[in-house]
Amino acid sequence: MQLRTGGSKIKKSCVGKTVKKQRPVNLDLSTIRFPVTAISSILHRVSGVITFVALGILLWLLGLSLSSPEGFQQAASIMDSFFAKFIMWGILTALAYHVVGGIRHMLADFGFMEETLQVGTRSAQAAFGITVVLSILAGVLVW
Repeated sequence: MQLRTGGSKIKKSCVGKTVKKQRPVNLDLSTIRFPVTAISSILHRVSGVITFVALGILLWLLGLSLSSPEGFQQAASIMDSFFAKFIMWGILTALAYHVVGGIRHMLADFGFMEETLQVGTRSAQAAFGITVVLSILAGVLVW
């Protein structure tokens, strides 16, 4: 049950008490600034999904290459295109970030890192830096 009084909403709880909700509502996503730890966590989940989907693609490509000599030639010709190399580089970058982020989370879970905002921010920035280096190495490997 909601009552309106003077521009603010008052909600009656299940125990009969009246609770005044004064939470700010901000629906403009362009004004919300996430901390680097939140961005790191979101990207860790996204990289996990990318890695999971990529596993199907890579298994299909492996199956094609092992099916016959003609299948191997077909898989090799697919991998020779710029688009396939770019996709492979993206997969390797997502996998690298997911591994680095996973190691970061494991270090925190095992108590090797303090659970403070400052340490979380520095470890997230370190994870981004390590991933950039691994991404460059993956690019050299693919091309």
